[in-house]
Amino acid sequence: MLRHPNCGRLLVSSVLGRLPLGMVPVALILAARADGHSLARASLLAALYGITPALGLPLLGRLADRRGLPLPCHLGAVLVAVGLSTLALAGTTHLPLTAVCVVLAGAGCPPLEGGLRSLWHVVLPDDAHVRTAYTLDSSTQEIVYVTGPALAIAMATCLSPAAALALAAAVSLAGAAAFATARPARTWRAAPRHRERLGVLRPPAMRPLLFSLVFLGATIGALDVAGIAVADEQNAAWLAGALPAVFSAAGLLGGVLFARLQPVTAPGPRHLMWLGAAFAAGWLPLLAPLPAPAILVLAMLPGALFVPLLTVASLTVTTLAPQGTTTEAVGWMSSAIRLGLAGGTALAGPVGGHFAVPLMAAAGGALLLSARIAPTPAANAV
Repeated sequence: MLRHPNCGRLLVSSVLGRLPLGMVPVALILAARADGHSLARASLLAALYGITPALGLPLLGRLADRRGLPLPCHLGAVLVAVGLSTLALAGTTHLPLTAVCVVLAGAGCPPLEGGLRSLWHVVLPDDAHVRTAYTLDSSTQEIVYVTGPALAIAMATCLSPAAALALAAAVSLAGAAAFATARPARTWRAAPRHRERLGVLRPPAMRPLLFSLVFLGATIGALDVAGIAVADEQNAAWLAGALPAVFSAAGLLGGVLFARLQPVTAPGPRHLMWLGAAFAAGWLPLLAPLPAPAILVLAMLPGALFVPLLTVASLTVTTLAPQGTTTEAVGWMSSAIRLGLAGGTALAGPVGGHFAVPLMAAAGGALLLSARIAPTPAANAV
């Protein structure tokens, strides 16, 4: 797939432009702590950043579907750069200004994920290559949330938290510019769309699918808290970072295997239902009292299923999307997952970080996916 013209550039620049999504929450916490804020207040700032892309991505995605990709990508990157650069220069001591900058940096996230998935159908020759590209794209998202925090911590340690924020601003600008100036991104235009009150949400199957993605995001948000709680219980501080890292590594492996073994025909609602059920069942062994090494090994099962489930869900979202709304549809998908991340984190804290929270969230998503999710005749992927 990567041998085809422009594919490598589009994928790498998209990942680069999304790297701040992994960098900024950690950099914000470190910057706020350095400015004398409590951990609770610093975490609230990080949570605010985590939620605001859920508001901006569908709007920028709609703008991309109407006006092309360069305008929303450049506009979003400038908003991110302004917000993060102001934080790097002014610090976080003035809370109202800090909150405004955090909202700008979050809501301005360029629609690179949706744009990339709209372009796969243009730069690749057939549906089999497109499905492989979706799997690879879903797998590389794990890189954002593993490399991003590590890069932010390294910059904050070697230089300062402000330097980490400044680097995130530069990375966002560089990634969005490289993506938006690629020939396919400059020339792509969405198919004409019909004016409808509900737009992307019009297909009846789209709403339960998006709600299921909220639950899917909640499993990941709860996992981070569960890692911290288990690390405290077992007096193994290393487990707090190792658990999400192992989960992400298993996701990369699962994505590669899924790309190699996926069926010749496009995955359908039946695949989505069975993947959702298997993902929920994968959390059951973690309910037992286990030593730390066993927890890491067992976390690999839901981790390996996460990327295939996300891939098939992404394909289904773009298939269900009405004509001319693909980029906006992926924005709604990203918003649903990010809302779930925030909700899972918020819910897991009060219950002590128990693995029952990701299990219940995954089970809720599986129930929603068991609804009949099939593309309507009017739906069109591109």
